[in-house]
Amino acid sequence: MPNILMYSTQVCPYCRMAEKLLASKGVTEIEKVLIDSDPVKREEMMTRTGRRTVPQIYIGDFHVGGFDDLSALDKAGKLDPLLQK
Repeated sequence: MPNILMYSTQVCPYCRMAEKLLASKGVTEIEKVLIDSDPVKREEMMTRTGRRTVPQIYIGDFHVGGFDDLSALDKAGKLDPLLQK
């Protein structure tokens, strides 16, 4: 299973929903980068993704985007193959 990285905040409901969806797919480890307590990490996320909202999810080197993007990938049947790599 590829490394999964999620830029997140401590109070983000969409981040929790993304974690639940990934857990339902068998993901047991997510590298979480909390940006609410670290302005440097927030800047890193915005530079890397071009987005300001959380979550921002990477599966391996692939930038999924936020929860809506993750959910859309799952509904399209494209999430499982990403997690199998």
